[in-house]
Amino acid sequence: MLRPESAADADFRAEVRGWLEAHTPAALRHKTFRPLPVDGMPWYRALSQRGWIAPHWPRSHGGMGASPVRQVILMEEMARAGTPDIPTQGLNHIGPLLIARGTPAQQQRHLPPILAGDAIWCQGYSEPDSGSDLASLRTRAEVRGDTLVVNGHKIWTTWGHHADWMFALVRTSGAGKPQHGITFVLIDMATAGIRRRPIRTIAGDEEFAEVFLDDVHVPLENVVGEIDRGWQVATAVLSEERLRIGSPAQALRARERLRMMLRHAPARSVRESVREAAALAEVEVETLVAAYLDAAEAAEDAPAGAVDSSYLKLLATETVHHLLDLVREVAGPAAALREPVRAGDDLLDTSEMFLQARRLGIYGGSSEVQRNIIATRVLGLPAAAGKP
Repeated sequence: MLRPESAADADFRAEVRGWLEAHTPAALRHKTFRPLPVDGMPWYRALSQRGWIAPHWPRSHGGMGASPVRQVILMEEMARAGTPDIPTQGLNHIGPLLIARGTPAQQQRHLPPILAGDAIWCQGYSEPDSGSDLASLRTRAEVRGDTLVVNGHKIWTTWGHHADWMFALVRTSGAGKPQHGITFVLIDMATAGIRRRPIRTIAGDEEFAEVFLDDVHVPLENVVGEIDRGWQVATAVLSEERLRIGSPAQALRARERLRMMLRHAPARSVRESVREAAALAEVEVETLVAAYLDAAEAAEDAPAGAVDSSYLKLLATETVHHLLDLVREVAGPAAALREPVRAGDDLLDTSEMFLQARRLGIYGGSSEVQRNIIATRVLGLPAAAGKP
């Protein structure tokens, strides 16, 4: 890392490395796709029991309260060990939001199951024709007594077909600007009227789903914030989401794939220019680590949603894409192979992670949206005609 570690941090790294080496299941190491709940959630619970499932949560709510440096140490060592991907909507999105804005009853009900791995969450934001233009959402909710009755259609919902709960945006009023009249609500996915259908991606996994809501009754106590005033809540989630998506975790995993490919590629088959590009990519990853550390430290002292993390998400996306482009260059003709090849403990993957990473430039706000945010809110450039 570009920042020196203290002796205590170095001891923590050694502890993490040793524990992961001893406890990460061999069958789950270096998997490209997130394991199904039956296979992956035992690992989630093992991390929880070890106390490492929520390093960025405060100790007062069951987290590690870890410094940003120790958060990165965990990411680096998990990438090195090839630990499997786990569901993070609860840990990185709704959990921090409820800590900051939830009622005590909502915190008591939902935070412990997230930590324990007893509840999987999904995000009900995107809709057909309402992706990056989130404020145009059309899923409606009508207040009837002490419930909201929800009707609509959500899409590109990560793990929506496996989730126990969804945090969603619904339209409760049509008056005023598009951002007005939106409510943020928690929906039990076992409620009558919910149908789910998985979506197979270009990478070949079923990471996403579409969710249909037909007369779904949700208690008003599940509203976070106030009726019709959920936009501020939603943007706070997006800011936290971009910070976590902008972490070096995915880049570190991609770097491991590049290192594996370089280890096994015949020396004469890799051009010197490609080796130089791979060396520069190592520097790019460290640059991303430094940027994340700065943003995470700033977020510790700022109100929820106050840190603009658009640049970080953009940097992380482009770093991952560059690394995986290099994997394919090193592979040469073997880049045409669809299935990965095992070489001892290494996984020579030229296609799965490359295809899976295409989504990074779309979810959490597309790269184009992030550039617009940076242009208008950071650089102070005028917005495009017709845009707010």
